[in-house]
Amino acid sequence: MLLTVQDLSFILPSGKPLFQHLHFSIGKGGITGLVGDNGTGKSTLLKILAGELPPADGAVLHEGQVYYVPQHFGQYNDLTVAEALGIASRLDALQAILEGNTDARYFEELQDDWDLEERCRQAFSDWGLQDIGLLHCFSSLSGGEKTRTFLAGIDIWQPDLVLMDEPTNHLDTSTRERLYDWVTTNKTQVWLASHDRQLLQYCDHICELTSAGLKMYGGGFDFYLEKKAEEEAAFQQRLSDAEKSVRVAKRKQQETFEQQQNDTNRGVKKTQTNNIPKGLINTLRNRAELSSAKLKSVHEKKLTGLREELDKLREQELLQGNMRTDFGDARLHAGKILVKADHINVSFRENSTLWSQPLSFQINSGDRVAITGDNGSGKSTLISLIMGNRPPAQGELYLADCQRVLLDQEYSLVDRNKTVLQQLESFNDGGLLDHELKVRLNRFLFDQHTWHKPCSVLSGGETLRLALCCIMVRNNTPDMIILDEPANNLDLRNLSILTRAMAAYNGTLVIISHDIVFLEEVGITQEIHLQ
Repeated sequence: MLLTVQDLSFILPSGKPLFQHLHFSIGKGGITGLVGDNGTGKSTLLKILAGELPPADGAVLHEGQVYYVPQHFGQYNDLTVAEALGIASRLDALQAILEGNTDARYFEELQDDWDLEERCRQAFSDWGLQDIGLLHCFSSLSGGEKTRTFLAGIDIWQPDLVLMDEPTNHLDTSTRERLYDWVTTNKTQVWLASHDRQLLQYCDHICELTSAGLKMYGGGFDFYLEKKAEEEAAFQQRLSDAEKSVRVAKRKQQETFEQQQNDTNRGVKKTQTNNIPKGLINTLRNRAELSSAKLKSVHEKKLTGLREELDKLREQELLQGNMRTDFGDARLHAGKILVKADHINVSFRENSTLWSQPLSFQINSGDRVAITGDNGSGKSTLISLIMGNRPPAQGELYLADCQRVLLDQEYSLVDRNKTVLQQLESFNDGGLLDHELKVRLNRFLFDQHTWHKPCSVLSGGETLRLALCCIMVRNNTPDMIILDEPANNLDLRNLSILTRAMAAYNGTLVIISHDIVFLEEVGITQEIHLQ
């Protein structure tokens, strides 16, 4: 085994356990996808496995070299590229030896790694980093370049086990394809945490991390989805059975009470008719009341137990995120011209334009448009033009008078200074009553305990749900929804929520996304590719 985990636990600063008593091992060969809701501890687990973070309890035993590709890179900003990759001292030793220095400590540091420089050149070339020098300041790199640098580090270090945390988050489409190719051809054992469904398709196994622990699914991602669907169907059956049991118990309790009342009334009449002494009557009545109270207690205890079980299942249903969306119909008839661009371009630096060729395209109501292109190709700039936030430097751009809503990566339509309920109230231009707004919040999985929660502390998935709720509470459904990389910070559950919501919307969609599966599922009909 390359890595063995024994009784691993991690405790948050608040004292709350993030996960407890994990036991598993990682062998040679194969790709394992690590999935789970945001906040369950996937990144923390990978950091512990990589030796970047100590556990609260338990042990991680390594029998091979482990290499870690992090999701965030802020800890490396003060380093050079070589230092971030952990090869600076070895490169210095190689240079010293090549210059004639025979000090034993340089040979000890180099460890016979004579082709290190050649592997660096080849790896950087393979990942499109030819212009990035090893002495470059790491903070000067873009998010995509930082990820590619660490991916190149795999070929430089040639480890036994690679741990990746959301490796496609900052990658454009062409680099994602390069990573997919690497995953399918490499022989190294890989564990990757990801919400990229296309990347997960290449996994041999899926592990799901929840508050209950780590569960291994023996097949690939499709197998995992099938099993999750079966688990969901079984859960819904349990919920239905629990609701039925409560109804049956309540009816049985009422029937028993009514039957006992009838028996008591008949007994009273019988004693009066038969001239039974008053003292005996009181004794019989007391016995009947005690029997009635005991029977009532039995039924109450049973009913309370059934209700508690039902409440637990309903709470679990809320946590599972079965959100209900209800977009109204867009107002505009299909085919109305909303955007028409005729040879447009924008200024980029002095005396130059952003796009090598001017853009000409048309977006009609009902269209579903994907804006694609590598990082830096001007996708967000084009969105700004379509939103009417800036004019083109060249060409003609027609924008129809229609209602547009932008859902960007930060969900900036949500005011972080407001509470959840205040945020929804600010979009209530239809004059819904307070209790109607709260019904809407419940549909979007915000129960009464969250209504006064500050928006600033919401997770990415919660902020997405609130943004969608705000859009749906408006008096008119927007004619156009524009999404700028909306799925980057979402786990699989919230990505599914976003997908279902956009698929149900019948207005015009304009989307920037590198997630091919997401684009397919929302029904893209047109592509604007930028170069």
